[in-house]
Order: sequence, then structure tokens, then C-alpha cells
Amino acid sequence: MINSLYIHIPFCATKCSYCSFNSYAGLEALQDRYVECLLAEMEGVASGATVEPLCTMFLGGGTPSVLPASLLIKLLGHSSRYFPCKQSTEISMEINPGTVDLEKLDCLKRAGINRISFGVQSFIDTELAKINRMHSSQEAMAAIGMAQSAGFDNVSLDLMYGLPGQTQASWRQSLETAISLGVKHLSLYQLTVEEKTPMHKMVVEGRIMLPDEDILVEMDEITRGLTIENGLLQYEISNYAQTGFQCRHNIAYWENAEYYGFGAGAVSCVGGCRKRNIADPLLYCEVIESGRQVVIEEETLESEASFRETVIMGLRMNRGVSLLSLRQRYEKDVVDYYGETLQALIAAKLIEQGTDYLFLTQKGRVFANVVMAELV
Repeated sequence: MINSLYIHIPFCATKCSYCSFNSYAGLEALQDRYVECLLAEMEGVASGATVEPLCTMFLGGGTPSVLPASLLIKLLGHSSRYFPCKQSTEISMEINPGTVDLEKLDCLKRAGINRISFGVQSFIDTELAKINRMHSSQEAMAAIGMAQSAGFDNVSLDLMYGLPGQTQASWRQSLETAISLGVKHLSLYQLTVEEKTPMHKMVVEGRIMLPDEDILVEMDEITRGLTIENGLLQYEISNYAQTGFQCRHNIAYWENAEYYGFGAGAVSCVGGCRKRNIADPLLYCEVIESGRQVVIEEETLESEASFRETVIMGLRMNRGVSLLSLRQRYEKDVVDYYGETLQALIAAKLIEQGTDYLFLTQKGRVFANVVMAELV
């Protein structure tokens, strides 16, 4: 049963220097056409499938909130005809500060959005400028306040550490500011400098300097202390939430569940087959309008590869991966399968085995990449 759906909105007001996502600035003229094509893609998939009511829907990007409220209302209203939601469905939307006002937030609330994820990244203006973010710290705080005034209780913030010029003190300031705003969820990501981004070029040319490993370790310690102190419990390597506010959509990914994905560059996982759409938004529209297939890549993982992927994804969560569900899904015992490799990781106190779950220890979360490389 597939009960999660992702919609990709590839438009941005500006492109951040670190961003490697499928997103584009300056394509405002394509927005109406793109929404029509999204709905056409959804209708086509739904007409050939047995559709169950959704448990989660996620609008990501890009910056979905750059779309006019009228288009977002149209997209949400029409999509529910093809993929109905339940009253309890988690409907999330990524928003950048500076792209919404109270009126727009009110419209989104009435249209069914019940979870907002703000891409703040930092509350230090000099850090925001270095990564080409379009908002200021004051604008971010104002946007969060407006969302709460509009009745959004489930508000999440994205922050990044390891930014150019960032210090332990400035990371603490950003994190303390986020917590003081009363949000229920934090996604705290270490900056990854991807090739072919402007930031990568600046790092290679020595125009910007990133914090060293010792500073990053101290930032991790600051994160651990402040989140525990303020009742934000880590439930995944980069995610912290108050009880009951974990992101259900992302948990579906980490459990390696199946899901629909719509839009330019979106990925679906249906019937054990992973499908990827054309990434270019204009070409995506042209192909949809011509009645052709937008899927350009398909991959069906063999059972063993899917098993390993499910183990690795599940270990991202603090609770770990269920041994029983692995046996039921793949007819494989994870302890027998990994044998001495797993026993060595347990002996090194990187992994622990509970009654039903295999999970990373605190030490294991620090060295998660090393652990994953052993199990892949």
C-alpha cells in the first residue's frame, strides 16, 4: 500500500551558493503551466492505480512558497481528487522566509497545509549573506511568528552548521534563537559542499574557509546539549522534535517505504521500482503536454540490495531498524546476514542490538558514515 506522496516545485527566488537540488531562479513565467502539468501527471498515474488515502503529502523544492497562493490552492485542491487525504494526513510544505505574508499563510492553512518547514539555515545575517540566502534573521523570525499566528502548530526549522565563517558561538546563537521561537521540530544539517556548485568553486579557489573538524565536533556537542535541555528529542541523525511532532513523511523514506513522486526531477518508488522524472522543468512540461512519458530512469533493486538499503536507511533513526520487519519483508535475519561485520561493530560499541531493534549508539551516530560503509 502506497500512502505517501511528494510534489516537487523547482522554482526559487534566488539560487543559494551551496544548493545542488533541482531548482531554478527566474522561471516565474512557467509556473502556471507547470502546475497544470503536475496535475496532468497525477491524473495519469492515479487513473492506472489503486489509490489509497494518503497518510503524508510533502511539497518540496526548490521553494514551493514562491508560487502564488492561488496556484498553491489549485494544486492542493485538484490533487486531492486523484490522491485523497484523510483528516489525519500530514501535509507538509517547505517555505523560505521572505516568500510569505500572513495573508498567504492563512490561505495555505485553509487549503489544508498543516505542517510547515522553514528553510532558515542561520540566524546570523553575515552567515546568510555568505550562502546567498535572500532573507535576514529578522525576516525569518517574523515569518515564523506569522505562521504561528495563522494557526500552524506544527512548525519546523532547517538550520545548517559548518557554514563559512561560522563559529561555535554563532552556531549556539542560531540554535538558541530557533528554540526560543517555540517551534516543535528542528532539522540540523552539516553543510555538504557539492561539486558544480558556486560554493565548491569558492572553496577550491580558497575564497572562503569552512570550520575544521574539531569545531564541527564542538558544534555537535552544543546541539546535543541544547536539544536535550529543551525537550527536543533526536529521532534521526539530523532531526529533533518534541514528542508527537516527528516528520511522518520523512520517516516513510527512512523506513524505505514506497511513495509517489510528481514533478520535474521527482523520484517515485512503486512496486519495488524506483523511477526518476525528467529534471528540466520546461522539458517536463513539453513532454507532459505531448502525452509522452516523463520517467527517464527506472531501477528495480534486487531483494538483497533492497535489504541492505533498508538496514542503512533504518539505522538513521534513533530507534533503529526492526529485526522482525526485516525478516517479514525479506525473509532474512540481519544478524546472520552481516555475521562478523556486525559483531565487530557491536564490539566497538557503534551498534547495539535490542529486543527487536538494531540501532546506532551515541558513538555510532558520530561515526555513522563509517558504520554505513561497513553495511552497504
